[in-house]
Amino acid sequence: MPALINLDKLGWAVGDKHILKDISLAVDKGEVLGIIGPNGAGKTSLLNCLLNQQKDFTGSVNFKGKNISTYAPRELAKSFALVAQKTAPVFNLSVSDIVRMGLLPHKTLFSLDNDFDKHQIELALEKVGLANKIHDAFNTLSGGEQQRVLIARALVQRAEVLVLDEPTNHLDVYYQHQILDLVKNLNITVVMTVHDLNLAAQYCRRLLLLDQGQVIADGPPEKVLGSSLLTQVFRLNCQQELDPVTGKTRVYFHLPKHSTKARNTGEANQ
Repeated sequence: MPALINLDKLGWAVGDKHILKDISLAVDKGEVLGIIGPNGAGKTSLLNCLLNQQKDFTGSVNFKGKNISTYAPRELAKSFALVAQKTAPVFNLSVSDIVRMGLLPHKTLFSLDNDFDKHQIELALEKVGLANKIHDAFNTLSGGEQQRVLIARALVQRAEVLVLDEPTNHLDVYYQHQILDLVKNLNITVVMTVHDLNLAAQYCRRLLLLDQGQVIADGPPEKVLGSSLLTQVFRLNCQQELDPVTGKTRVYFHLPKHSTKARNTGEANQ
């Protein structure tokens, strides 16, 4: 079966600065792909190209065998749902209002909601565990609840691909795991950037490691999160092991001993 998404020699530059360089990638239907790497590695830029939000990239992005640039905006909205790092102010909109926005690509300008539409909103909120919040103001929800509402909006949108940019950013530990567990079990294609490598290893079947706009590694977490590779990319000593509870790969970083000793000596001499 052909891949759902194909990137071929993708590149993007701002002036003389190359943000993305020669990225080739195939994503199959139903995959959960996590994009990892240091700050400035090009993770969010890659998502923007995937969504056709950067118009001047080189190479190609194909979706279902068709170049992404040939899709009309409404077609793209039916195929891709985005949950961004930052949510624009929504004033006093209710949870129902926010989730209803997922219907927009499927409706004409002045069409009214029917019983089927209302049922889809209710089902989506039930799936993310927020059926009891349907009439609450979105701005009164916790960060984790707001992220779940945005995922419910994506479900109503009926997109084939869910794209998330740091979905656990600024969330506490409980909500980080709750959101990623929810995403993992949606049974749709997911492409997301993840800052926490151990969360990425636990919830993504495949990882793409970027550094300075280039693909450094692509594959299962146990391969991509190799100690020597991460030491090279993040410039910190790294140790890899298996979590005794989850059985998933975990990594730990630490400064070289001489760095700690030098710092302590400097403090003692002050």
